[in-house]
Amino acid sequence: MSELDQADLLDTRGKALRTNLDSQRYGTFAEIGAGQEVVRWFFRVGGAAGTIAKSISAYDMAISDAFYGTCDRYVCRPRLQSMLDYEFEQTLDKLGPTRGDTTAFFVFADTVSARNFKGTNECHGWMGVKLQAVPGDEPSQVIIHVRMLDGENSQQQEALGVVGVNLVYAACFLKHDPDQFVRSLLDNLTVDRIEIDMIEFSGIAFRQVDNRVMSMKLVELELSNAAMFAADGTVLQPSEVLYKKPILVERGSFRPVTHVNIDMLRCAREQFSAELGDDAGEIVQLTEMTLKNLLTDGALDYSDFIARIELLAAEGMMVMISDYFEYYRLAAYLARFSRNRIGITMGASSLRELFNEKYYTELQGGVLESFGRLFKSDLKLYIYPFVDPETGDFTAVQNLEVAPNLRKLYEYLVERGCIEQLSSFNDAYLSIFSRDVLKKIEAKDPTWETMVSEHVAAMIKERRFFGYRP
Repeated sequence: MSELDQADLLDTRGKALRTNLDSQRYGTFAEIGAGQEVVRWFFRVGGAAGTIAKSISAYDMAISDAFYGTCDRYVCRPRLQSMLDYEFEQTLDKLGPTRGDTTAFFVFADTVSARNFKGTNECHGWMGVKLQAVPGDEPSQVIIHVRMLDGENSQQQEALGVVGVNLVYAACFLKHDPDQFVRSLLDNLTVDRIEIDMIEFSGIAFRQVDNRVMSMKLVELELSNAAMFAADGTVLQPSEVLYKKPILVERGSFRPVTHVNIDMLRCAREQFSAELGDDAGEIVQLTEMTLKNLLTDGALDYSDFIARIELLAAEGMMVMISDYFEYYRLAAYLARFSRNRIGITMGASSLRELFNEKYYTELQGGVLESFGRLFKSDLKLYIYPFVDPETGDFTAVQNLEVAPNLRKLYEYLVERGCIEQLSSFNDAYLSIFSRDVLKKIEAKDPTWETMVSEHVAAMIKERRFFGYRP
């Protein structure tokens, strides 16, 4: 079998070799920390002279600063961006005049903190590729953030080399298929070794890519447990947003976001902020959806997902997508990044479901273990009441019905302050449910517009979300 045939097998060696044998590709590798793990593959498989213009490893901080400027942290997105920009400009400046007509230049860069000797550091890194899709083209870019999960430094370095080759290969050969691009990033690896919790495409080669959909795909494909983005669609890296901050989360389907969702978050923020007092600082406020909440008729509907996200964006909301169906798993994830206070707000009906024992059969300690995990990180639940539209019954923390065998547990958690009733809620919103909005839209009943904000109603009508027809 020839080397070109072997390259088509798409193992790590084959990917590196195929890249080396592409006469159009030429560029620079710049790596900070954890060794020259990525470029090593391209040197090892042969043909590197046709691909690598320069390889640089800047271990010393003073040397790194001399090339890329000073920074507070060396493993962060701004440092990666400065590396990509500097090296791409250098490559283009030095080589563009002589071979720019026939060469599509690229730069791969990473800045990584692998496991230290004592095992006390956060094992993570930023990786990116800045490249021309064709010779003379404007540059495009892909950035990812990875978490290394192996227990040994050498294993982490090995995994970094593989995911780096996958990223370079995908940027060169899969840029026209974003779905396959994302899927390929963990080729020859497993989710037990590497987690990718952020990806961002930019530039002319990726102008059709919606980074919000790509963020959701990270979770859907189990490359990550959660992904985040801002109201303006900017992809966020969770640890950088949540680090040491007080966090307030509202989980829901937001299909669509209603007056209740907005009022619930407002009430929760008022109480959460008051309890934090002078230590409130910058509260990170999240609307969170699980993959289960994103399912429509058992399958992921991307247009439906975009509709929900754009309506939340219209309300100025930061969004998290996660696969943490159980609340205690969501709490553990948030506590990984912040030792500050965490608040979760939900409706009384959701609180009642929280005490349903069928959700905890996989835990040895059942419902008791789930609540032990949920409340161990100084977490509090803020509960929004509701009114049954058929019976008019009002349900809140004080009169919520749970199974008799769990009544004492419920009362204990309330008395301890783990579960708190929200006040200052708007009585007019208590009987609003998203599902009723959808039914009214389908039935062409215009009263649905009174159940959402004016700009949400206008956007639903203008963009024909959720099957709206005039």
